[in-house]
Amino acid sequence: MATVQIRNLNDTAYAILRRRAADSGRSLQEYLRTRLEQEATTPTVEEALAEARAELTGEVPVSAIVHVQREGRER
Repeated sequence: MATVQIRNLNDTAYAILRRRAADSGRSLQEYLRTRLEQEATTPTVEEALAEARAELTGEVPVSAIVHVQREGRER
């Protein structure tokens, strides 16, 4: 496993993070590790758009567009 050290964190941010960790019943290290892991698994907007573009297979037939439009009108 990798190790991360954060320097020059302002006192207010540190106090807030310590309080949030305590409120959740976890150590600061465990709290921050969990938050960083969540951040790493959540795609950025750019990553999500790139993935969506990669999944596109080409042109959409006009008949499929008309079908979706008609479905929307029926609701």
